[in-house]
Amino acid sequence: MDQQILVPFDGSEPARTALHRALDEHSDAEITVLHVVDSDESAYGIQGGAAESSDKSGNKEAEEVLTKAQNQADAYNVTLTPIIEVGQPASVIVEYAEKNDIDHIIMESHGRSGISRILVGSVAETVIRNSSITVTIARDDALHETS
Repeated sequence: MDQQILVPFDGSEPARTALHRALDEHSDAEITVLHVVDSDESAYGIQGGAAESSDKSGNKEAEEVLTKAQNQADAYNVTLTPIIEVGQPASVIVEYAEKNDIDHIIMESHGRSGISRILVGSVAETVIRNSSITVTIARDDALHETS
C-alpha cells in the first residue's frame, strides 16, 4: 500500500519548501495538500451578506493556493489531492491526519522563536505535540523529524 503524506499548505515560501521535500522524497506516495482557512481570521458564521461575500472570497483564495501547490507538483508529474477545511489550523491538521490514515505529515515552520512564538503561537509545535503521526518540519535546507 502506498504511503499517505499530508502537507499543510498556505502558499508561503516555507510551505512550498515543505511541499518540495514531500515531492522530492516521497514522489511515489499519495500526497494530500491541506489548506486550512483559519476560523479566527475569516467571517464564517457571521450572519448577512458580508459573511457570504467573505465565504466566496475565502474559497477562491484557498483554491488559488491549492492551484499553486499543484503547479509545483506538475514539475514532478505528481497529482495532489487538494483539501480545504475551516477551523483552527493545528487542530484541523491533527484531526485530518488521524481520520484519514495519514502516515506522515510534512510541514513548514515559520521559524518563530522566543517571545514572538509565545505571542503568536506555533502551528507546527502544536501539531508535533498533539499528533501520534510522524511529523517532519521542513525549514530552509534542514529537516527536523519527530515521532
